[in-house]
Amino acid sequence: MTVKHGFHATMTALPGKGDEVIALLLDAPSLANVDCVVFLVGRSASNPDVVYVTEGWTSPEAHSAFFATEPAQALVAKLQPLMAGESRYTDELPVGGKPAF
Repeated sequence: MTVKHGFHATMTALPGKGDEVIALLLDAPSLANVDCVVFLVGRSASNPDVVYVTEGWTSPEAHSAFFATEPAQALVAKLQPLMAGESRYTDELPVGGKPAF
């Protein structure tokens, strides 16, 4: 599949809540969605409450349709009270690489 829509998000959790944010993200409903081609979660090495997410989708429409679903909205609702402010988003199109987990 080709990635035609993607982004990189930087999220800052409330102090001490980074692990909770990561746990929710690693159980995200988008992981099972066939249109979600890339979904990577990372954290800052110097601040465990700064979390990074890189997503790649088959199209902007697939991404929008997914985030209109109940499971996606439920995830957002769980994440919001753990955040220390607005997340920052940068457009990004993942083109290749290798996760080595």
